[in-house]
Amino acid sequence: MYDYLIVGAGLYGAVFAQQAIAAGKSVLVIDKRPHIAGNVYTEEIEKIHVHKYGAHIFHTNLKHVWDYITQFAEFNRFTNSPVANYHGELYSLPFNMYTFNKMWGVVTPQEAADKIAEQRKEITGEPKNLEEQAISLVGRDIYEKLIKGYTEKQWGRDCKDLPAFIIKRLPVRLTFDNNYFNALYQGIPIGGYTRMVENMLKGAEIRLNTDYFAHKTELDALAETVIYTGAIDAYFDFRFGTLEYRSVKFENETLDSPNFQGNAAVNYTDRETPWTRIIEHKWFEFGKDADGNDIPKTIISREYSSEWKPGDEPYYPVNDEKNGALYAKYQELAQQEANVIFGGRLGEYKYYDMDAVIAAALKKAKKEVI
Repeated sequence: MYDYLIVGAGLYGAVFAQQAIAAGKSVLVIDKRPHIAGNVYTEEIEKIHVHKYGAHIFHTNLKHVWDYITQFAEFNRFTNSPVANYHGELYSLPFNMYTFNKMWGVVTPQEAADKIAEQRKEITGEPKNLEEQAISLVGRDIYEKLIKGYTEKQWGRDCKDLPAFIIKRLPVRLTFDNNYFNALYQGIPIGGYTRMVENMLKGAEIRLNTDYFAHKTELDALAETVIYTGAIDAYFDFRFGTLEYRSVKFENETLDSPNFQGNAAVNYTDRETPWTRIIEHKWFEFGKDADGNDIPKTIISREYSSEWKPGDEPYYPVNDEKNGALYAKYQELAQQEANVIFGGRLGEYKYYDMDAVIAAALKKAKKEVI
């Protein structure tokens, strides 16, 4: 008999497992995938740590989270500075003085502020949709070139049909600062995320390729408490219907060349290019292998956003009113479940940054275990 059965070997499950083991509890971790680490899983190919489920760049302002996670890996000093490609024109992200200089030829912060203020004027009253919200924040030019196409590909809907709140906070900086996250602590674990999660799960029994629902009765009987990090609607057999997600498909390519785009992430912000962005994985670790040598090849991933359907990997919850109301019903059922804790991105139907997942799991473990 185990103290805890943890369903899902991603970040939430790994943090909870680590805390439980540190408190002397016995833990069984299962995952339906053939590997640990959930969506932060990295695989070494051609001496490059490939982010198999999309780019994961760790960033946080929470010192206790940074102090916790750096026990399991040393982090490099990677800073996220994406580039936007609009029909071959390249712009710095987030929106800053480099962006405004390229867009309008302005040189001073005041000139940039005046240009944005002038373009904002076309929106009067409360913005009714994402398009109006974006224009009211950064003006028509930046919206048309750097927001509209990318957002419509990402959500599969016209910007006029998307709610304003999605884009309420756009970082606009009147400084020459390309640091996207602007977080106090930022980086990528040296050696990849998989090794980091492996270190977190030391002392746990792990069973991969294990479908929880196919063996639910016998698995539940093995533990006092279940920590469930899968989809909350699946747990209740979709009793009230299916929660919606956006999914992402990846097209990976190994190239016999040392450098494809010169940056880890390039966003394609026009509507015509079918992919949303291209990730070049080697630049997360500065193009060097474990011994500090230049890597002769490169691996790129084109990302395509799509509507989620059963069998796809759910990535981004569609946090609109309809899905919010549906989740509230499932949450009510979850609260009635004895000895089951729902956590993480799918268990809470919530878009979580990695540091927030870790913080939530630490908080829950402190309450439950310690």
